[in-house]
Amino acid sequence: MFNTFKNSILNNSMKKVILSIAMSFVVALGVQAQEKNVDVTTSNIHWLGEKVTGQHEGNLSLKSGSLILTDGEVTGGSFVVDMNSMTCTDLEGEYAGKLIGHLKSDDFFGVENFPEATLTFTAVEAKGNGVYAVTGDFTIKGKTNPASFDLTVNDNGATAKVVIDRSKYDIRYGSNTFFDNLGDKAIYNEFKLDVTLKM
Repeated sequence: MFNTFKNSILNNSMKKVILSIAMSFVVALGVQAQEKNVDVTTSNIHWLGEKVTGQHEGNLSLKSGSLILTDGEVTGGSFVVDMNSMTCTDLEGEYAGKLIGHLKSDDFFGVENFPEATLTFTAVEAKGNGVYAVTGDFTIKGKTNPASFDLTVNDNGATAKVVIDRSKYDIRYGSNTFFDNLGDKAIYNEFKLDVTLKM
């Protein structure tokens, strides 16, 4: 009976030690992990869409965004894009208005029903010199798909060049993936994003 009582005390003591170590580890991790919000007023996303006969480009703004740093290294991130902020920079006046109106319509991004697009990091691997290989889930027009890109972090923020295949988000207008015999009216599926984040 004494041995049973002794073992019980030892077991309880050991459990307390293990629990204390575990809690210290959790607290330490909590201190090391830091969320850094981006400055949405100075950050920018430059978009470029190409077609057989040329291209168009413009800008988008973030509603919110942050990077997660652990011991100074990027380990996560999430961003919300304001699709209503879409502008065109290669056209002016009526022509720019018509293009943006078409891009916001259901033919493309359906902004009335899907005013936000999001990105959530799902995997981050450090490549050295402030460069990270990132895989993230993009949600555009209500559909979610993964994409990978390199993120370069500097003292003031970060930059990235991202290529998105619109056909994966059911954006079909002018796509050879869905329509035949488009000829020179075809619009390429991939559009490019040049992202500049300011902290």
